[in-house]
Amino acid sequence: MGITTSKKIGNAVERNRCRRIIRAAFHDVSPLLNGGYDFVFVARTRTVKMKSTDIKRIMLQHLKKAGVIKQ
Repeated sequence: MGITTSKKIGNAVERNRCRRIIRAAFHDVSPLLNGGYDFVFVARTRTVKMKSTDIKRIMLQHLKKAGVIKQ
């Protein structure tokens, strides 16, 4: 799993917070995943204002749509 944040997001504190909340959301979602995938998450400007529960909900939606979550 990789996380990328650009300098457009904000200062280092905001970029690190984005990485932390994405990492926390992925930690909750990872037991549901089928094996053998590599993921790269890109933090956007609105990620700074979101909570990890919001990120987790969005992450689940996208991963279900991609078909990588166990049913």
